[in-house]
Amino acid sequence: MNKHYFPRIAMMVMTGVIAVGLNAERHTTTLNEGWQFTKGVPSADTQWQNVRIPHDWAIYGPFDRNNDLQVVAVEQNGETEKTEKTGRTGGLPFIGKGSYRTVIDVPDTTGRALTLVFDGAMSNAHVKVNGKELAYWPYGYNSFYVDITDAVHPGKNDVEVDLENFERASRWYPGAGLYRNVHLVNTDKVHIPVWGTYVTTPKVTKDYASVRLEVKIAGLNDGQKAMVATEILSPAGDVVAKNSSEFVYHGQKDFQNFLVNRPELWSPKLPKLYTARTTVSVDGKVVDSYDTRFGIRSIEYVPEKGFFLNGELTKFRGVCNHHDLGPLGAAVNRSALRHQIELLKDMGVNAIRTSHNMPAPELVELCDEMGVMLMIEPFDDWSFRPKSPNGYGSYFNEWAERDITNMVEHYRNSPSVVMWS
Repeated sequence: MNKHYFPRIAMMVMTGVIAVGLNAERHTTTLNEGWQFTKGVPSADTQWQNVRIPHDWAIYGPFDRNNDLQVVAVEQNGETEKTEKTGRTGGLPFIGKGSYRTVIDVPDTTGRALTLVFDGAMSNAHVKVNGKELAYWPYGYNSFYVDITDAVHPGKNDVEVDLENFERASRWYPGAGLYRNVHLVNTDKVHIPVWGTYVTTPKVTKDYASVRLEVKIAGLNDGQKAMVATEILSPAGDVVAKNSSEFVYHGQKDFQNFLVNRPELWSPKLPKLYTARTTVSVDGKVVDSYDTRFGIRSIEYVPEKGFFLNGELTKFRGVCNHHDLGPLGAAVNRSALRHQIELLKDMGVNAIRTSHNMPAPELVELCDEMGVMLMIEPFDDWSFRPKSPNGYGSYFNEWAERDITNMVEHYRNSPSVVMWS
């Protein structure tokens, strides 16, 4: 696509000192503080504003009818003549440009791997480290990660992220800016990568459950050996199963199987959560430790019968829920999301469809914990008959597979997720 067809939003990422011990196996820092922001493309005369991430710059207004005024015919509603449409995105000025910046301090890079994880950046993110562009990710709702290992050096490093929000790209208020969390993951060269584990429960009964764990390991040379050990922790934190084996790397994943007796099954009434704690050792030294939270439960869809959870017919009492938080804007807020879910549960809701995009990780985590089933939806615009002229349909052919891959790998271990839309 022509990148100059749309106006741009720019963002730069600049934060305080991050202390990472030289012997640390894995250190994850959420980059909330120390950010600076300015609307528009920065220049030598730019006045920067100190902000905290997550941050939605568009919710501050000003409100204006012209911000989302469109003259269109909505084919999906059977309209044949164009009419004025306004208010669809709240009259908020989310179209435009903005910049954020921060600095990260890396004590040592020897034998380390560093990754930036973006839970969501609205939108069209160009990620730069020390002036070098390392990644581009257009969809503002999806999580993505960037390997910055070869671009950083010991000491202070500049990280920049350019973003763009396009005119007529959304049918609802998308927010603007780094509206979800950003994380820096510092690991040994040999490590489990982002979303590198996959837990399934092939057989579930009240007496026992089989658990299967698939593990990716990055940084090993062909033929190199590692010891992979996993403990399954119960909801109370007790070790209920374990497995360990020598892994000889030839490009494959490692697989481990477990048997959990008298499992505590996940359900909306009793959302019990287990943890698979996996350690990777090389030459007798632990180089990485990775926790995977999951639930033990079975799901089945039976034609003419319906949906069965743990063998019991279960009715969906669901809502379609947009990602924003009303007057708080699109900036993710765990407390506000928890309050929202509590209100929905008080109404009798037991399921949410994430209309019409990938949710914030915090929503999925809360649904795991609070017992709400999820239908996770990636987008509502395809390459044919687009609902917004500059919406996701512009990217669909090139990006849909990558976006869905990230979505599934990110949330496939969450017991609340019972359906993909």
